[in-house]
Order: sequence, then C-alpha cells, then structure tokens
Amino acid sequence: MNKKNSFWSGKYGPMMIAEIGANHEGNFEQAKKLVRLAIKANVDVIKFQLYSGEGLINKKNSIKRFKQINKFQLKKSQYLYLAKMVKDKGIKYSASVWDVKMINWIDKYMDFYKIGSGDLTAYPVLSEIAKKNKPILFSTGLSNLKEITQTINFLRKSNRIYKEKNNLALLQCTASYPCKLEDLNLNAIKYLRKKTGLTVGFSDHSEGNQAILVAYLLGSEIMEFHFTDTRKRKKFRDHKVSLTYKEVITLNNKISEINLMRGSKFKKITFSEKSANHSEIFRRAIYPARDIMAGEKIIKKDLLCLRPNIGLDAREINKILNKKFKKNFYKYEKIKLK
Repeated sequence: MNKKNSFWSGKYGPMMIAEIGANHEGNFEQAKKLVRLAIKANVDVIKFQLYSGEGLINKKNSIKRFKQINKFQLKKSQYLYLAKMVKDKGIKYSASVWDVKMINWIDKYMDFYKIGSGDLTAYPVLSEIAKKNKPILFSTGLSNLKEITQTINFLRKSNRIYKEKNNLALLQCTASYPCKLEDLNLNAIKYLRKKTGLTVGFSDHSEGNQAILVAYLLGSEIMEFHFTDTRKRKKFRDHKVSLTYKEVITLNNKISEINLMRGSKFKKITFSEKSANHSEIFRRAIYPARDIMAGEKIIKKDLLCLRPNIGLDAREINKILNKKFKKNFYKYEKIKLK
C-alpha cells in the first residue's frame, strides 16, 4: 500500500505514530518513561503536544482550561530533552506546537509538524509553521471538505513545497474522546484521498485497536494513536483512548499479518499450490465411464469428469464428443488426445 519512497511510509507499511501528547500530565519522569516504552514498541514516530496556557487559552473566558493546560505543560529544557531522546534512537519526532513562540526552538528536532483538528482553521499559526519548510500532517476533525480544501490551498499559497505530495498529508479524525464507533466515519479515508490526491491516514480516538485495523484495510497510510503506560487509575481523558506498549506490539504484529495476507496485487497461482501439485489433485479430467472400443462414437454419457486432472483436461471435453477413438479405452483410463 505504501510506496517505499514515501515520506509517510513506516516499518510495517503505514507510518505508526505514538501520540504521547499530554499523557505525562506535566510529570517529566513519566514523560521519559513513556518515551522509553514507545521506543521499545518500535513505532515510527513519537509525538508530543507543546503548549503553554498563555499561548493557547484565553484565561478570561476559560480559566479552568487555562489552569489545566498550565498544570500539564513541561519546561522548555524538558521538551528538548525528550525530543533528543527520540532522535538519538533514530525515531522520527513530531509535535503539535500550540504556542507559536515554541516553534523556533523545537524546529531543529521536528521531522514534520502535526496540526491538530482544532488548528485546521488557525491560519496565523499555520503561516508560521509553513515558514519552516517541513512536511505537515493535519487532522480533519470538526471540518468538512470545503474547509479542508481551503486549508490545503492556504498552505500551498504560504509555501510552494506543499504542492509536493510528500510534504503534505492529512488524517481522518473525529474530535471526540472517546469516539463512538458510529462516529468514526472510516469510509472518509478513501473519500479524502480521492478528493485531495494526498496521503491520507487515521487519527484514532476510539477505545482498543479495532478501528486502526479497519482503517488500514480501508487504505489508511498513517496511523496515529494515543500512547500510555496503563489506563488503570488514570483520570485524564486521553488515557482512555490510548494504547499501551503490549497493545502496540500486538497491533504491529497484526498489521504484519495483514500485509502477508494481502499478498500480490496480481492474481496468480501461489508457490504452495504449485509445490503441492494442487492443480492436478483438485482439478478434474475426462475419463471413460465404460470400456469404449475403437471406432465407437463417443457421447456425453460415455464420459466422467473426475479428479485428478491427468490426461484430458475437463475443459477439453468438446474435443472428443461425437468423435471416435482409434484405439480401445477402458473405464477410468487416462485419455491422451494423440
């Protein structure tokens, strides 16, 4: 499914993005633990959310949300430490940068920028990110095709590099936590690819990994999922829709199995079918239903269609109907045309 030279390809086919986001809840030691687990899970990308209350929330209108954001944010030195942890292991690093003041100092580590659903229409923020000449991946929750197309056009006007397929991709996403199955709308993956011509993936906010596997079968080329160490005794909403280390390993194995089952894009006889001689064993040939003497006219009731397929292939029955044998053929004997 993924082209080998695509920026958005991953080790298992789709690019697998472990979204740690804010699951550290402002605890730097927990953040480091989650990075180590994600590295161990062999994902392609480890992603964070970089923000400050002042750079994201109007505290006059949303004081409760402002306080929570400030509680969950890390220090600049800590964000940089985590980014270096990821890059030192040869894994891609990305983040949703929600405070434009942070863009300049994190850019060095960014393989690509992730735009969350809420920022799809935040043109001033998109404009600053576009200046960095890095690939952009954006989620499409809360939006319709018109808004998505407008954002694509805005980015391309802001920087010509986004006319290149490898520099821009999008994710089918529903901005609900947790997302109900009937709200996932996974058929939008094919729809968005057809309408935009871009690489399309899936950002999952549902529980478990079922939606990710279905999304892959529907053509998703990027998989973004929240990542945590455990969901037990966690109150922050993102933990509920997150996968753990063992679940990511299981997911990778399942995708590898799906890749094996997909096989070739062509229909052909498989090696196992050939090596077991199944074309002979399972297919049928034409045999005499009775002893037929030379010179007798052969009619349909004189013949049987049986396995194995040796001698006269069943498809060649018309070559001998209403004809005469030049020699005697006995019941069940292999028939050779010559």
